[in-house]
Amino acid sequence: MAHHGHSEACCTIPPVVAKGYQEKGKYLEIDGMKIYATGPSTAKTAIFIIYDIFGFSPQGLQGADILAHADSSHQYQVFIPDFFLGSPCEPSWYPPDTDEKKEKLGAFFAGPAAPKPNVAKVGPLVKAIEKEVGGGIEQWASLGQCWGGKIISFTSQEGTPFKAAAEVHPAMIDPADGKGFTIPVCILASKDEDAEAVKAFGESLTVKSHIETFSDQIHGWMSARADLENPRVKEEYERGYKTLLEFYHEHL
Repeated sequence: MAHHGHSEACCTIPPVVAKGYQEKGKYLEIDGMKIYATGPSTAKTAIFIIYDIFGFSPQGLQGADILAHADSSHQYQVFIPDFFLGSPCEPSWYPPDTDEKKEKLGAFFAGPAAPKPNVAKVGPLVKAIEKEVGGGIEQWASLGQCWGGKIISFTSQEGTPFKAAAEVHPAMIDPADGKGFTIPVCILASKDEDAEAVKAFGESLTVKSHIETFSDQIHGWMSARADLENPRVKEEYERGYKTLLEFYHEHL
């Protein structure tokens, strides 16, 4: 397990906007899929983000912009594909406390959010994005949020297009997945993940890693479920993205 020291370069994260965030990027359309793109086109390194089940969110887009622009000496092109094609999970389905909600969630996880077909999209999307932006990208990292973390686990094995991977409040964390990782990985867990599973996942890795639990934060504090009007959540959201930047800086 790697513990990163303080990085002056990462102290330039702009003030986090609690409400009404206006994203800095733009939307591309590639093969019929909408993709959020942010960061300078001159950056040679890109980050591929797989969002949580709620799709595009102001908190998630702000996080992408932080990764892209926070450190002027080490910027990234950042892309968030719309895997759910405009039909993400509805927040009203949670908690799944009625038969109707359970049915809708079950259909969502068996359909749009089924891991296998989404894993298969990742490699072709990386190549399609490279082609779309003109071939200036030389290396890739990845980031998975909640559900997206599971897809990142499956795409960090032998033959991965990525040089480093990160997962924040990862859903369905499984120590068996860790054994197959072939690239450095950063795991930022919340209080809601199974602590024993997170520990066992870390112990199963044979690659460089940074495993950390934000013990007073909920599942989703770095994406769609982040209540950035809460000062403590905002503070830990910032610290989470600083930690990711330090990890990417070290391994890319």
